[in-house]
Amino acid sequence: MSRWVFLSLLLLAWGRSATGGEPLSPQALAADHAGRRLYIAETTARRVAVFDLEAWRVVKRIALEGVPGGLALSADDSRLYVADAAPLGCVWVVDPRRGRVLSTLPAGHTPGAMVQSRDGATLFVCNRFNHDLSVIDLASGREVKRIAVSREPVAAVRAPPSDLLFVANLLPAGPANGASSAAVVSVIDARAAEAIGEIALPNGSTSVLGIAASPDGAYIYATHTLARYQLPTTQLERGWMNTSAVSVIRVADRALVNTVLLDEPDLGAANPWGVACSADGRRLYVAHAGTHELSVIDRTRLHEKLDRLAAGAVLYNAPPEEGGGPLTAADVPDDLAFLAGLRTRVPLPGVGPREVVAVGDRLFAAQYFSDSLAVVDLGGADGGRTSSIPLGPEPTLSPARRGEMLFHDARQCFQHWQSCASCHPGEARVDALNWDLGNDGLGNPKNTKSLLMAHQTPPAMSRGVRERAETAVRAGLLHIQFAVPEERDASAMDTYLRSLAPVPSPYRIDGRLSPAATRGQALFAEAGCARCHPGPLYTDLAAYDVGTGAGIDQGKPLDTPTLVEVWRTAPYLHDGRAATIKEVLTTFNGSDKHGSTSKLTEQEVDDLAEFVLSL
Repeated sequence: MSRWVFLSLLLLAWGRSATGGEPLSPQALAADHAGRRLYIAETTARRVAVFDLEAWRVVKRIALEGVPGGLALSADDSRLYVADAAPLGCVWVVDPRRGRVLSTLPAGHTPGAMVQSRDGATLFVCNRFNHDLSVIDLASGREVKRIAVSREPVAAVRAPPSDLLFVANLLPAGPANGASSAAVVSVIDARAAEAIGEIALPNGSTSVLGIAASPDGAYIYATHTLARYQLPTTQLERGWMNTSAVSVIRVADRALVNTVLLDEPDLGAANPWGVACSADGRRLYVAHAGTHELSVIDRTRLHEKLDRLAAGAVLYNAPPEEGGGPLTAADVPDDLAFLAGLRTRVPLPGVGPREVVAVGDRLFAAQYFSDSLAVVDLGGADGGRTSSIPLGPEPTLSPARRGEMLFHDARQCFQHWQSCASCHPGEARVDALNWDLGNDGLGNPKNTKSLLMAHQTPPAMSRGVRERAETAVRAGLLHIQFAVPEERDASAMDTYLRSLAPVPSPYRIDGRLSPAATRGQALFAEAGCARCHPGPLYTDLAAYDVGTGAGIDQGKPLDTPTLVEVWRTAPYLHDGRAATIKEVLTTFNGSDKHGSTSKLTEQEVDDLAEFVLSL
């Protein structure tokens, strides 16, 4: 029996006695600077596991009173910062050696990724649903400032040795019915503690989940889905709907170099998540949460190829004698063969890899659904060998947990191009894009709807063409995944979607309505909003022509959506034309069909919008 197998069996036996089979859901990782310990956020178990890289086992678990949403270590490894991913969030300051929480630091709504300033005096915390960063003075433990960014900051990195921070915003902001819709990377000057710009990603960029810097700080790499949302969803082949990408950003001038596809012409690499560079800068690693694999990219050759194209060279995506065509820099985001010969796809032994970290010649990936740590040995005689270290027993999958896993699993999709989470990221919510799904005709794209409460508020789809959400789930698997749904799998996904719970609104104060929202609550009834949006579902389950249909939808009734958690699902109206709720109530409400608001004062409109956003 090999040492690796023996240790894995010991770990599995220890895990059974320690966890009793409850899901752990490892997601975030942090390695100490000496390469001796790895810290693993076990989110649903509400604790951090300490993995000793010399003893090759978990040596400690640090229990927490909330959900660990992000990890960061001080430069001397004496402090571990753990974000409590809760609506009333905080950051725990942990002594990693003793396994004790020493203090808490203030943060915003659902804090996650954290980055320290170069001098170690300041901690920057991404507050996902406040759309900002907390600036925390570590000496005093005080939050001294908030820095507004774009939408849902979920990952961040500092480009060494500079004071520049790069922040990945999960979703596009603004209306969805224009010529372009894409998420951005925000740039922060850590010394001045202020935002100094944004880097727009290509049209269709959404689900920006990972970000990393090269060891020399010259480049930033952001992983995301690149949606082809302006095409009708009639096929999947060759990236017709969703492709997977890594965007390369040059730090010196804060410019997008190019966006490289991670798929192949006949095999998708869905849902890229974690990204990291090797210490020597030779390799770039990307974890694919949908296809459960790792891309190992020759970073040196990747940049050589990108540099040649940027200089005006014309390359070929295949030898001309084999039918290859010319390739320029502008073609790269559409070239499914660009990484041919530069990348190796390594299948991982678990399910749902999320964050990754490189330590020496090994790459570690947190495998969310299999409660394990994937290890890819990339050096020496064992180059490329993979193994899995169980963090507990084989997890017991409840129907809801199994449905969640299938929702994120692209292997059931034809050629593995996408999972349900590709269009419904962030716990089955929205990608902020318009799609022409074809279930009610072609040529009428509609904004992606959140699946929260979809089963409790029939019918489904904007035009109500599916009688129930159960029907929509099966139709989606057949017509969007291009796979014949198995009833057991579809039923599990129904159970998962029914289990979703709304997140408390960031517009509330300590969980209660603000004074403005309280005034708006009265206006909600007076303006007639409650007639079509009565509580507690905040929909009457009926359809109306509200005058916003265009093209073949003109004059057609549209399903009344629930307003629960509407603060999270911008843009608004069936084609995403309204960037804000206030625009719904004013700019796009000339006939008072979204409530009688035309005679309200601006203050009253603001109060009404505040109430709606508090639901």
